[in-house]
Amino acid sequence: MVQASAKILIIDDDSQVRYSLKRVLQSHGFAVVEAGSGEKGIEVASREQPDVIFLDNRMEGMSGLETLQHLKGVSDRFLVVMMTAFGTTKTAIEAMKFGAFDYIVKPFDVQQVLRLVNAALEAKADRDKTEAYEPLLDSDDYKEGIVGSSQPMQEVFKQIGQIAASDVTVLITGESGTGKELIAKAIYRHSLRSSGPYLPVNCATIPENLIESELFGHEKGSFTGASKMRKGTFEICDRGTIFLDEIGDMALATQTKILRALQEGEIQRVGGSSSIKVDVRLIAATNKDLEKLVEEKQFRQDLYYRLHVARIRLPKLVDRNEDIPELVDFMLQRLGKKGNTEIKRVSANARSLLIRYPWPGNVRQLENVINRACVIAQGDTILLKDLPQELTEWAAENGVELSSGTSAKPPMPGPKEGEEKGLIGQADKSFSAREGDNLKDCFDKLYQLLREKNREAILKVIEGEMIRRALGESGGNQVKASRFLGMTRATLRKRIERFDKV
Repeated sequence: MVQASAKILIIDDDSQVRYSLKRVLQSHGFAVVEAGSGEKGIEVASREQPDVIFLDNRMEGMSGLETLQHLKGVSDRFLVVMMTAFGTTKTAIEAMKFGAFDYIVKPFDVQQVLRLVNAALEAKADRDKTEAYEPLLDSDDYKEGIVGSSQPMQEVFKQIGQIAASDVTVLITGESGTGKELIAKAIYRHSLRSSGPYLPVNCATIPENLIESELFGHEKGSFTGASKMRKGTFEICDRGTIFLDEIGDMALATQTKILRALQEGEIQRVGGSSSIKVDVRLIAATNKDLEKLVEEKQFRQDLYYRLHVARIRLPKLVDRNEDIPELVDFMLQRLGKKGNTEIKRVSANARSLLIRYPWPGNVRQLENVINRACVIAQGDTILLKDLPQELTEWAAENGVELSSGTSAKPPMPGPKEGEEKGLIGQADKSFSAREGDNLKDCFDKLYQLLREKNREAILKVIEGEMIRRALGESGGNQVKASRFLGMTRATLRKRIERFDKV
């Protein structure tokens, strides 16, 4: 239950965002103070001691991350929610690393804000009962190029920021092509071992009779071809990080030696008799179901639990398809910097298909498709015809309707089915000041009606009228109407059925 007596500070150099957020919070009984800059926000926070702080990331003068660090210098007990219109990897990880309570991407709706406030206040109440405090990560800037502002990826970024600075063993799971090695590198780069060595080993590509030598080394003459002593990965990587990819493919005998290395901190070279002390952090990854392999006695249960100290589950691309436009743009920029393409954009039809395709090969498959399209495309734009035939055939077989026409910079996809498009933090710069005031007056009156009357009936009338008008202007074309309203066609159909008025 939200504590309506709590005090909330809003720090943002956009007065419209402050106004909108303040009205929402005050309408739910919160005491609100505000500041238009990072410098002012630090002063107000020191004086007012707010329970929760909403802090914008991109501001004139002191940035949000700089302000966050100064706020934590004043008091490490401030609960700060970072706000930004750009959900970048670096910002998400840095925000969590420097002690933000959470991270929210604009635009966001009222319920989302209230859920965050409630969670922060509950955390504050719980924290006030104990003096325990976990130190936060403090490492170099993140440079690995993981892309995604969707909620599933924001959770991954936050997990990286939370576990990177410790020495715990990490298990990364997810389908092939979801980016497990990139996540491992990100953990390493933000860890306290970032100045030490980092070595990846793909357990699936090394023959079983050579994997032990690869990992633990061998003595001269220990087997045919061992003409001299060789150090293994564990020994070379002392005081560093080892990434064991596809660990689910490792033989049971090797698993036993890995377990000993983790438990005892020592190894033996193949053919050797003496133990060698090693200090390594292990990050493992697999696309297999380790729990099932344990049940089938194909994977050691004790090693599974040893690896499962911290676990990051990577989402499939189809479960974060709103990231696809951003991923495509990133891939094009990277290819452009390497001088491998002059392609700078994707047509609306092509982008629409890229967003809707289920991507069984995940991000790796998407990258291969973009690389191929850049080779085939003429001019500076990827068109629908430049995409592989299996994508267009899938669209035809499944009756997928694509966006009509092309655009130099196609719009980002609208909200998923069942989601509402947020309003707070999304000021339309095309409105004049007078139009903005008129809209505020209109929303004030509507909101007052919602507070005083049957809110479900009023919302139904407002939404139904918007849908009727959009369909009228589009000549009954549901595809055009749904695009105008910022929802999917499936969502529009459900709304039409619900209202039974259109």
